[in-house]
This record gives sequence, C-alpha cells and structure tokens, in this order.
Amino acid sequence: MVDLVVRSRRVFTPEGEQPAAVAVTDGRIVAIHPCDAEVPAAEDVDLGDDALLPGLVDTHVHVNEPGRTEWEGFATATRAAAAGGVTTIIDMPLNSLPPTVNAEALRIKQAAAAGQCHVDVGFWGGAIPGNAGDLPGLHAAGVFGFKAFLADSGVPEFPPVDAGQLAEAMGAVEALFVVHAEDPEHLRDAASSAAYTDFLDSRPAGAEHAAVATAIAVARETGRRVHILHLSAASALPLIAQARIDGVRVTAETCPHYLTLDAGEIPDGATEFKCCPPIRDAANADQLWAALADGLITCVVSDHSPCTPELKRRDTGDFAAAWGGIASVQLGLPVMWTAARERGHTLSDVVKWMAHRPADLAGLRQKGRIAVGADADLVAFRPDAEFTVDARALHHRNPLTPYAGRVVKGVVGTTWLRGSRVTGDAPGGRFLRRETAGATKEM
Repeated sequence: MVDLVVRSRRVFTPEGEQPAAVAVTDGRIVAIHPCDAEVPAAEDVDLGDDALLPGLVDTHVHVNEPGRTEWEGFATATRAAAAGGVTTIIDMPLNSLPPTVNAEALRIKQAAAAGQCHVDVGFWGGAIPGNAGDLPGLHAAGVFGFKAFLADSGVPEFPPVDAGQLAEAMGAVEALFVVHAEDPEHLRDAASSAAYTDFLDSRPAGAEHAAVATAIAVARETGRRVHILHLSAASALPLIAQARIDGVRVTAETCPHYLTLDAGEIPDGATEFKCCPPIRDAANADQLWAALADGLITCVVSDHSPCTPELKRRDTGDFAAAWGGIASVQLGLPVMWTAARERGHTLSDVVKWMAHRPADLAGLRQKGRIAVGADADLVAFRPDAEFTVDARALHHRNPLTPYAGRVVKGVVGTTWLRGSRVTGDAPGGRFLRRETAGATKEM
C-alpha cells in the first residue's frame, strides 16, 4: 500500500513523455509503473490526458520579507508559486531588511518565513562590499550561493561590487556566484518620461555585454562558478559561448518577459513592464530563444520582483521613477508554454528549462524531476486549456502584471508538494539547505 498514485497518459520524466502511474510514499516517489498498473494506494488520482509535470523550480524570486512585506511576503509569494505549478523557490538576498549578507540576517529571514510557506524555500546569500569575511559562515548556514550586483541594485543597503570586490568575494568561499550583470559605466540616468523607449535607451545592451565580460574575467581568474542572472541582451551570448569553450565555469538564465514581450509594443506609461535589465525588441528575443534551444542559456526563471502599486508610478507613468521589477511567479508556466509551442518547442522542453535545469543549477537533485527517489512535487496541467490573465485572480500581494488581458494556454490544476495537495490553506513548505540538497551540479 502506497500513500498516493497519480496516473496520466502524459507523464513528463527526465527520459521524456510517457504514460505512467507515479507511486508516492512518505513524500517521495517510490516507483513509476505502467499507466494502468494495479497499485494499492490510499489515494488514486487518474488525470487521463491531462499532463503530469514535475513541480517547477524557480531559483530567482524576491520575497522581500521581512522589512518590505508590503511589497510581497512568504505567504503570498509561495501561494502564488504553487498556483503556478512552482513547488520550490530560492529567495534572493535583497529587498528584505536586513538583506541576507551574514548568517544572523539569514536566521532573521527564516524566522519571518517560518510557518508561512506553501512551497519549499531555499535562500541565496548576498555579496556586497566589505562582507567577504561573512561569506564562509553564511555558506555554512546553508545558502545555495551568493548574489552580487555590478550596478546599483535599487536599494541602498545592498550596494554593488566592482571587479576587485567580486574577485575578493569569490576568493573567500568555494561557492556558486550569481551576478546581476549591468555595467554602471554604460548606464545613463533616465530622464523623467512616460516613453518606454527613453527608459530602454538608458540601459543599452552594451551595459550587459560589458558586465558579462567582467563576470567571466573574474570567474576565469578565480576558477569559481558564475551564473549570469536574467540575461536580456543577446549580444552577450558569444562571450558566454567562448568562455565555456575555454573552460570557464559560466552559465546563464533568462526570464519569460525577455522571451515573450516586445519593447516595440510597450505602451507609453505602462510601467508594469519596467524591469532591469530591460525588455528589448523581438529580434533580440529570437536570439535568446535560439540560445535556449541549443543549451547556451540553461534555464528560465521568473525574477519575481514585485512592489506596491504606488512604487510602480502608474499615476504618472514615469518610467524613470517607477520601481523596476515584474511580478510573474504564478504565470511563468502558461506564458512560456504559450510562446514555446508557437515556436515548435515541446512541453518536455519547457519542463527541462523550468524544472530540471534550475534544480540542477542549485544542486537540488531531489527536485524538478519525476524520478524514483525524488520528492513527490507534482503538477496536473491542462496544456490545451486557455485563459485570459486577470490580475485580480493572482495570489501575489500586489497583483500588477504586464500580462493582464493576455490569452495564454495551459492551466495548472492540482499541485502536490511532497505528495500532499497544496490548497493555500495550511502551509506545508520546508526550508531547503545547501547541505541537504547535495553538491551543485556543473551545467
């Protein structure tokens, strides 16, 4: 007798799509049987032709609690994640107060999150000027690696590092470093304007290109792993490709908004589209898709970065004054699936980009896959169903989204976390530590 069996004629395993019955005991997948196998179970769920996916892993989420909980909090962010088929998030170290730049700050954040999480949660640490000595202790406390900014982060308590400070941080601890790659020398102060093109011009592709080159140079010098966050500028792709050929340990991610939104279609004053680095044009997105298809970009994550409506300056539409961030953790799967299928990609591709590979990036070997021994994080998904995005139906604390009114395909049904249905009522998420996740995997 097992606790749960979930059957589907479309189960997405690391080996591909297949009919199967997934058996679960004590929160783990204990067997994968033929779809029609007789398996004694306390609960037997037959999804028919609906897909069964592994829970997605989102390694780039800004929860902001404590300190800026009015922007977002663990209860709302993780409820939204589960509603979008995401069963694991890794929280970024900034926008909370204090930022996660030492072990004590991590304890404060975990205390704030305790008992609120509807999905499993891990944490990144932060590398800022002067805290290299704190990084080994923070790493030992269980963070998955360290985030650094090469340009202004937008909050004063998390200042950027230069190349020398990044090298000092990398030299202090053997860990994965994830880098916001924009070069401040190439950025321009945006004038007050409701025109998206004025904001876009202030953050040119050259800023990303130069910062990616800096991050690669430091990784080459120190021998450490570096991961380029939320890559927007396709012009930086050849740098990453050559560095990988040279043996530099560098990977890159991108986000649904860079793949599916077009700068040429952003209306004036629509500050819900503002993020940093910025959304660029459709030709640039085509190149990002090509890099994703050939594996040069390894994964797709949300960079869920919400704020209050007031900080988005919808009243004035001033892109220069608005907070830069897109709240999308609940919508990434349908947004990506809608665009991917139009480009000839399969649902297996989307699972690889949004579940398998983000889990591998963080060393989460028990997450992001339907396989014996993995956590039973599962998602029932109707890939052919469609809906119109209604911001009022989102679980984010401040449901402002650039996808409002968009028709997308793919509806998340039941989400299971370690074999238990996520209902949004009783939080069942756990904290994840680097030690329990296993060593991070090279990609």
